[in-house]
Amino acid sequence: MTPPQPRWINALTKALSLPENKGQNVYQIATVENGIPRVRTQVHRDIIYPEGCPHLPILLTTTDARSPKVSQITATPRVEVAWWLQGSQDQFRIAGPVRFDRPGAGSPDDPGRGGPFLALRRMDQQNFDWEAKRRAVFDTMSAHMRASWCRPPPGSTMSAYADAKKWPATVPSLGEAESDEDRTNQEQALGNFALVLIEAEEVDWVQLGVIPNQRTKFVRQEDGSWKEEIIVP
Repeated sequence: MTPPQPRWINALTKALSLPENKGQNVYQIATVENGIPRVRTQVHRDIIYPEGCPHLPILLTTTDARSPKVSQITATPRVEVAWWLQGSQDQFRIAGPVRFDRPGAGSPDDPGRGGPFLALRRMDQQNFDWEAKRRAVFDTMSAHMRASWCRPPPGSTMSAYADAKKWPATVPSLGEAESDEDRTNQEQALGNFALVLIEAEEVDWVQLGVIPNQRTKFVRQEDGSWKEEIIVP
């Protein structure tokens, strides 16, 4: 019997639908580098599930495959997300294993395929087309955002801010390139574009919009069901 969808994901999707939370689609992701915490802001792109498994949500965001976070996650493939929704005053801290999907992912020597995954492994077993998803998400980006994957590697040194004027300003959607330059830029941008897939295992939900405040911890069990515990805010 398939476990039910956890209450926290229902609460999150409901909170995201509220008018007062419109546009609050960014969260912070913490990784580890040589024992030092690293945090950055990411744009939330989607929540996906294995077919027939509403109890196994996966948060989807994106990054440059050359970003330092790639090596950090390869070394320590776990992250924690902190997502504050100001309108409803809900905070969701979501922790679990993480994987990248990028060109070449899926080969036997890809370190991202060996993590302690349950939801992602189920999707692989269902032959989910990750490359089609990656290309589809790439096409949802604005032309200016797609061009950001044509820049030099994130974090690399620049001689001056004016160097940015040399970078492509826009990249067309797939199938809409009209010149050789467009096609070259599009190929480069898509080649650097990666999905970041965060599999939820532990969730800490704090509700500051209710009095008294409420806090609930959710932990995924080995069978995929979720244990729920009320804790002190």
